[in-house]
Amino acid sequence: RALRGLARDLGLASWVERRTYEAADYSPKDLLERKRDSVSVILPARNVASTLGDVLDAALCLARLGLIDEIVVIDAASADASGDVARSRRVPVYQESEVLCEFGPALGKGDAMWRGLAATKGDIVVYVDTDTENFDASFVTGLLGPLFSDPEIQLVKGAFRRPFRSGRHVKPDEGGRVTELMARPFLNLYVPELAGFAQPLAGEIAARRCLLEAIPFPVGYGIEIGMLIDAVRLVGIDALAQVNLGVRQNRHQALRDLSGMAYAVLAAGAARTFGLEHLEAYAPGPLAVPSAEGMDLRRVPLEERPPLRGVLDEIAGQMEDSPPAS
Repeated sequence: RALRGLARDLGLASWVERRTYEAADYSPKDLLERKRDSVSVILPARNVASTLGDVLDAALCLARLGLIDEIVVIDAASADASGDVARSRRVPVYQESEVLCEFGPALGKGDAMWRGLAATKGDIVVYVDTDTENFDASFVTGLLGPLFSDPEIQLVKGAFRRPFRSGRHVKPDEGGRVTELMARPFLNLYVPELAGFAQPLAGEIAARRCLLEAIPFPVGYGIEIGMLIDAVRLVGIDALAQVNLGVRQNRHQALRDLSGMAYAVLAAGAARTFGLEHLEAYAPGPLAVPSAEGMDLRRVPLEERPPLRGVLDEIAGQMEDSPPAS
């Protein structure tokens, strides 16, 4: 055990040193010279009118330079002006439940990401959270840099410091509570080769389409940990990387609401660690949360969408078999 543990620790330290990059090292000009693949940026959005504009402006600036080929907003029926913010900038807006509508209503963030993948065509796909304050273009260029520089890299995850803001008070590095209390301990225990990721639940991700279309997508907040575990098993740890994006400030959820997020993260991780059959044997249901009235049962989507490549191939086959319109 001691020798295995030492080998694991040395391997992890080596990966962190070799596969951790700095966003500041990549300029748009340098990346344009290295660009060989088309790039799509997918922006899942739900009531983010106050922050979406800055994200779009940064992405559109890179698109005008020729670094980005496609930008789409996948809207979760926002009750605010999120859709108008995008349309005013002539960015396509898709309602998440209208993409691959044969799968029924979209069930969460992972579902929006899966459907956004189906709605785009880029060889490299970039996902960016849209509730981030003080967003700038380096978030996108940083994610693209390692993929443009090394053809062996298949997926890049954002790494950053996350402050926690409560009113006027800001506590450095106190954000990311589900990461620290659920995802990080889980990965260290069951998938230790992924323990070097500073922000395993980060929504800032760039990956090659061939990888993304080959893996299932948990429909809810289990998407990030599920994607990491599936990716490392499919292509190996040396094909994964992270890039330091500096500081990310996003809105915080109430502590009680984070229980549902942690539940989804745990379920996605357990399904991959012990097998989906093992998880289904426990018949996971709604999250039971004690309340002043007794017990509050909260629906937490734990379903998964199949690898998109198979879905698209099936749709193409059905179209070929359909008789021509008269």
